[in-house]
Amino acid sequence: LLLLHQLLPTLFHFWAPTFKWGISIANIADFAKPPEKISYPQQVAVACTGIIWSRYSMVITPKNWNLFSVNVAMAGTGLYQLSRKIRKDYFEDEKEVAASLEG
Repeated sequence: LLLLHQLLPTLFHFWAPTFKWGISIANIADFAKPPEKISYPQQVAVACTGIIWSRYSMVITPKNWNLFSVNVAMAGTGLYQLSRKIRKDYFEDEKEVAASLEG
């Protein structure tokens, strides 16, 4: 039981963030997806989770650099996807209006 108690934190400190890389990799694969198919709630959740857990990973002892790096990647990919969606939804129409006024 003592061995399990000592081993458990080590297992979670490594494997949980390692599996979490799958979310960032999936988000990177979705960069090819058209912006119309991007979900605001999903990407807000990914970005906020990344930001919150990045901070947490630097406060805990010992610092968990694997957790920090995966959450920075999650925040980055989530914010990038949100920027693609916002540009498509709010700024593409302005370009079309400007082009029609010129032509």
